[in-house]
Amino acid sequence: MQNTENNSTLISRDEIESRVISVLEEMTADWDMDFSGGINSQTRLMEDLAFESIDVVQLVVSLEKNFARKDIPFEKLFMQEGDYVDDLLVTEVIDFLHKHLNNRS
Repeated sequence: MQNTENNSTLISRDEIESRVISVLEEMTADWDMDFSGGINSQTRLMEDLAFESIDVVQLVVSLEKNFARKDIPFEKLFMQEGDYVDDLLVTEVIDFLHKHLNNRS
């Protein structure tokens, strides 16, 4: 797994999707889940993968490490109007990262 990024290089949505799914597969590899069919963009973190709050923290840390970035405002993804979101699709994580990894303003 490549953890270094040239910060001036744009990252494609396909690459982000591949890396997010890889991180999720690594995280859940030894979990005892009822979910089957493989993780894809329509997989729900809480409903399908049974994510709990500590898993969200682990995901954030793993994504920061994978993309070599600590300045991604994940609170905007996981909180809305002061409350934690009930669930997220993998595609929402990918869209969020695509927006923030490629917007350095």
